[in-house]
Amino acid sequence: MSGPDGSEQFVKKHDFVSPRPRAIAGLLVAAFALAGCGQPTSQAGAPPPAPVTVAQPVKRTVTDWDEFTGRFEAVEEVQVRPRVGGFVNSVEFQDGAIVHQGDLLYVIDPRPFEAVAEQADGQLSDARAKVELAKRELDRGLSLVQTSAVSEQAVDQRRQALQAAHAAETQAAGALKAARLNIEFTHVTAPITGRVSRHLVSPGNLVQGSDNGSSTLLTSIVTLDPIYVYFDMDEATFIKYSKLWFEGRRPSSRDTANPVQVTLAGETKASHEGTINFLDNRLDVSTGTLRSRAVVKNTDLSILPGQFGRVRLIGSAPYEALLIPDVAVATDQSRKIVFVVKPDDTVEARPVTLGPLDDGLRVIREGLKAEDRVIVNGIQRARVGAKVAPQTAPAPAGGKPGDKS
Repeated sequence: MSGPDGSEQFVKKHDFVSPRPRAIAGLLVAAFALAGCGQPTSQAGAPPPAPVTVAQPVKRTVTDWDEFTGRFEAVEEVQVRPRVGGFVNSVEFQDGAIVHQGDLLYVIDPRPFEAVAEQADGQLSDARAKVELAKRELDRGLSLVQTSAVSEQAVDQRRQALQAAHAAETQAAGALKAARLNIEFTHVTAPITGRVSRHLVSPGNLVQGSDNGSSTLLTSIVTLDPIYVYFDMDEATFIKYSKLWFEGRRPSSRDTANPVQVTLAGETKASHEGTINFLDNRLDVSTGTLRSRAVVKNTDLSILPGQFGRVRLIGSAPYEALLIPDVAVATDQSRKIVFVVKPDDTVEARPVTLGPLDDGLRVIREGLKAEDRVIVNGIQRARVGAKVAPQTAPAPAGGKPGDKS
């Protein structure tokens, strides 16, 4: 307004009028925004039922097996020791090899014993000569006594001399036999058939020999087929077996060779079979267990004494049971549950009582019926009370669902 031509006043007027359209546009945008806030948002669609795989329990006759930890021991084990002493000439076996009864193992220098045998043979010849002389003298004495050329006393003395000569002959014969036995003992042979350990004495060493256990240990031999497996049975299991025997539902292992199955370390299934052949006559008071033994075939010689194994022993009479895959069992704190699909396709958590595994399936003692549909795949997608889309799985190995096999 201070300009002489009125230009400043025109500019002020223009600035005052131009913001009006922009203000109106802002009000319209705000109104649309408020109108949008007043409308409800559209809800997302409900998720489809989770797909799961179901199967009915398998019904079949099973037998319970109890499992114990066992240790293998040889049926026969021999420590090879010399019966005579001397220097070792040679070792005639390969360490760790299979040897047979009578095979030569060690040779001890036999020359000292051969010299003793020759001496004993000479003493025996001398004794036999004295016997012959005593016989002739007795015969002459018996002839002369008829003519009273010699007295009865002289004849008796000659008879006694013959008896003494016979005794000396017997003694000399025994000494010769002992000397020859010592020569035989210089060849140490395997007393049993089995696997021999390493040689503990090398050629050139002096060994002590005796028959009282103080002789030098040369090596050892163990039998491998068959082989024993020892295991300890707890008192509760022993009482259970006794009750089953009294009820006539399980034979006693004292009277019957009950079967056992043996699983070695690293194996998932039993690889060897055997039978019970010994139960101890008392329980160990310190452990409360009963020492038991089974004999197991070991034709492939794969088991060695000292190994551990899991021993399965028949633990019940045959009975009818329902079985499901073990993967279908879940844990809810301290209880075991399975998820069952009800007729309306909703999920129910069912507490169950488990039994042992049988041919890869878990025995269910309580909690299931033969017609129940158990979720065996997709448990992580199942929610109690929620609907699912069940698909029937193929029948588990060992029988058809709901059928006795």
